Amino acid sequence: MDRLHNTVRPYAWGSTTAIPALLGEEPTGEPQAEMWIGAHPGAPSRLERNGATTTLDQVVAADPERELGAAAARFGPALPFLLKVLAAGLPLSIQAHPTLAQARSGFAAENAAGIPLDAPRRNYKDANHKPELICALDEFEGLCGFRTPADAARLMASLDVPGLAPLIDTLRSKPEAEALADALAAILSMTGDHAARTVADVARAVTAAAPADPTGALAGYAFAAREFPGDTGLVAALLLNFVRLQPGEALYLGAGMPHAYLRGTGVEIMANSDNVLRCGLTPKHVDVPELMRVVVFEASEPDVLRPAAAADGEHHYPVPIDEFRLSRYALGAQPAVVPGDAPQILLCTAGTVRLTARDGSTLDLSPGRSAYLPADGTATTLAGPGATVFRATVTL
Repeated sequence: MDRLHNTVRPYAWGSTTAIPALLGEEPTGEPQAEMWIGAHPGAPSRLERNGATTTLDQVVAADPERELGAAAARFGPALPFLLKVLAAGLPLSIQAHPTLAQARSGFAAENAAGIPLDAPRRNYKDANHKPELICALDEFEGLCGFRTPADAARLMASLDVPGLAPLIDTLRSKPEAEALADALAAILSMTGDHAARTVADVARAVTAAAPADPTGALAGYAFAAREFPGDTGLVAALLLNFVRLQPGEALYLGAGMPHAYLRGTGVEIMANSDNVLRCGLTPKHVDVPELMRVVVFEASEPDVLRPAAAADGEHHYPVPIDEFRLSRYALGAQPAVVPGDAPQILLCTAGTVRLTARDGSTLDLSPGRSAYLPADGTATTLAGPGATVFRATVTL
């Protein structure tokens, strides 16, 4: 077992208090958006091995078969997933992620074009896809997937904004995929006075209507309008479903699904990637043609995951991929046992948990602290009445 020391990323949208509160530390006054827990080269976790400080990506790279076990042959010589604590104080950008094939081709093309990895106009930071799962630690609001064209048209019509009329006509007159694609393309191509006037009118309309809908979509749109004045992403957001997660509930977001997190704190797990295509609510680079190529124009209801507890206290969140598997343990008087057949990271979010290995060695984790367990085939016991522990691993 290795105790991990993790990097907190200070993105501007981050909460100033949520991650410090989880860690039991004083806020710095600066935003603290994401705590990265894993082996992504952008911010790998640090640990002690053989009396020296190293990073988890270096540990895995030095002996993938020993660290990852069967996962090395299945997924390659790197940890297949990245775990995060995400704390949104402001809305994140509306975004979508590529498929594996799109990521590989996009990464190769940008490398061939000589675009530096840290360039603001870079779309692909690596050659991997980025399906992800977010599990709420507190009430968590977001946008997830397209509304049906009819539903989006009804919402827009209810706002009585003249500039939305062409979009409403598109949504009402064309087949689903064409309607959604044409509407999004029209929104992203709005410029000049028309764009400014339409966004301002939408902002006023959702702000005026929000008091009648304090926990619903209109309040979420009003929050985005306040934080991103003049951003056409506000109009794009009207195409998306609003969702509010309660603690313990989760959302899975596959390739091509447009989404945005608005506010709240959660545990997020994803394939080991940082590839993002943005389309609004952001000052960052927006590549409209590439975004339109990646997005899947298909209406869908948010699939909120509410897992049932197993006999050992594990709550598992099923996903349709194998690169990551997330579960949550709400520990009671009886310890839980996690197998050691795959690499895993354990993250404590409440109480104190004691990890005990087969050789009797122990490691205590308080809230916000985490540990890495290699795939050495040995089981680990979790004990700590009242503790909550998230387990990130793979499906073999």
